Formats: sequence, structure tokens, C-alpha cells
Amino acid sequence: MPGFTLGFDLDMTLVDSRPGIAATYHALIAETGVHIDVEAAVARLGPPLEHELAHWYPADEVPEAVARYRALYPAHAIAPSRALPGAFEAVAEVHARGGRVLVVTAKKAELARLHVEHLGLPVDEVAGLAWQDGKARRLREAEAVGYVGDHVADMAAARAAGVPGLGVSTGPCTADELLAAGAGTVIADLTGLPAWLDQIGLGPRGPV
Repeated sequence: MPGFTLGFDLDMTLVDSRPGIAATYHALIAETGVHIDVEAAVARLGPPLEHELAHWYPADEVPEAVARYRALYPAHAIAPSRALPGAFEAVAEVHARGGRVLVVTAKKAELARLHVEHLGLPVDEVAGLAWQDGKARRLREAEAVGYVGDHVADMAAARAAGVPGLGVSTGPCTADELLAAGAGTVIADLTGLPAWLDQIGLGPRGPV
């Protein structure tokens, strides 16, 4: 399928952003004085930031907390974060088969781009502030042929978009949870991507 687009989630799919997100939460705590259980917050990455901060701030204070978190993010979150195993190879594999890599994330696009640029991940496009139906809509608009993610909501988005979902058990959701949410296949990390591409017929692989 020449010219295909494959969607990927960002946090805990391509990038282990937990250290940087934890550092940003600690900076937000220092600035606002509001308690956040950082370990709990980082353990459930996936949903939009507004959902998490609603656990810790009154509803009328959440928008300002979100704004402050995002303002602190570049200085605290980018440098500590690392690519997950197989991330570079996965992007290269899609490109070698004639495809494009579209990152679809709940994170603000500008912040997501800071991660991929800092790490040097050569993704083709980043779509941000997308969650559940928003992810499905973006996948449909791009005519994506599949979506790779670590969260049950990613698998639901793939199902809603009518494309195969590949679960990666590097995030907060277990393999069983990802399968129950609609993943056709679950892999331990992105090193398993080439076999899945073969399985769904995205190939053959060309020269790198």
C-alpha cells in the first residue's frame, strides 16, 4: 500500500515521558502549593491533562493550572524524557515500507513536537489535543491504516476510525486490557512492529 499513513500515540508508545512529566508536576506543586500525588498521576498517563488536574484542583482553577503546567513543561519535561525501545526503528520501518508516521496525541501539539525534535524522531506529522473521538476523527482525516498506542482509549479510537489497533504494553494498560478494548494484536514494545506490519500486509520492506 504505497503512500500509507500509520498513526502512533506519543506518551508511553514512542516516548517515555514519565520523568519529565513528574518533574513538571513537581514544579507546578512548588508554584501553586496544591498537592498532587505525582506517582499516581504519572502511572495513569493517557487522558488529557485537564482530566488529571481535575483530581487535584477545584473545577474553576483547572484551566489556569493547565496553562501553568504547559508553560512549565518545556523547561522541565523535555530533557529527561527518552525514546522507548524500538521507537526509532519503528519509524524507520514505516518509512522503509513507503509509509508516513502520524503522531496523534492528547498532548498539545507544540509540546509533542518538542519531544520528537529533541529526540530526533523523524515523524512526518504531529496532531495534538486529540482524545478518543478526536483521535478517531484525525485518523480518518489522514486515511490512516492503523493506530499504535499503549492505552485502552487508543484502541477504542482505532476501532471508531475503522482501522486495526496495535497495543503496546509499555504504558499503564495491560495486554489483556488492550485486547479487551479492541486491539487486534499486543506487542511488548515497538521492536515487534515489523511483524505486525507484515501481518496486516503493509510491505514489502524497501531499502533503508
